[in-house]
Amino acid sequence: MSDRDNLPYTNAVIHEIQRMGNIIPLNVPRTANKDTVLDKYTIPKGTMVLAALNSVLHDESQWETPHSFNPQHFLDQDGKFRKRDAFLPFSTGKRVCLGEQLARMELFLFFTCLLQRFKLSYPAGEQPSLEFTMGGTRAPKPYRLCVVPR
Repeated sequence: MSDRDNLPYTNAVIHEIQRMGNIIPLNVPRTANKDTVLDKYTIPKGTMVLAALNSVLHDESQWETPHSFNPQHFLDQDGKFRKRDAFLPFSTGKRVCLGEQLARMELFLFFTCLLQRFKLSYPAGEQPSLEFTMGGTRAPKPYRLCVVPR
């Protein structure tokens, strides 16, 4: 984990995978615990509220290329990693995922170990796709991947 700060591009790729992957786009349902006014709307107590994280993770006013895989979203002009306020794959506020720090650590360790030990590529003539299927979670459509030990 001490190497993470020395690997800004790797860290940016992991964050961009999370931004594009967005596996739980509607987040966990919540219930308003009191009558709430938000802008010109009233949300009555007891109303189920779904925070659409997809709207933030693909917001055209927040991301230079919101619908494309682009690790540069998380790199500054000097190539150093930068945090983004619109990056909310674990939700936000009082209801943020309790396992966020552990998940970030595990993602970094798992991803870097895979890249150190294997060469990943698509089979000849096949192109990667960002298409997905929607269910309880958002999942990639089936694809083939070549994994070769280094």
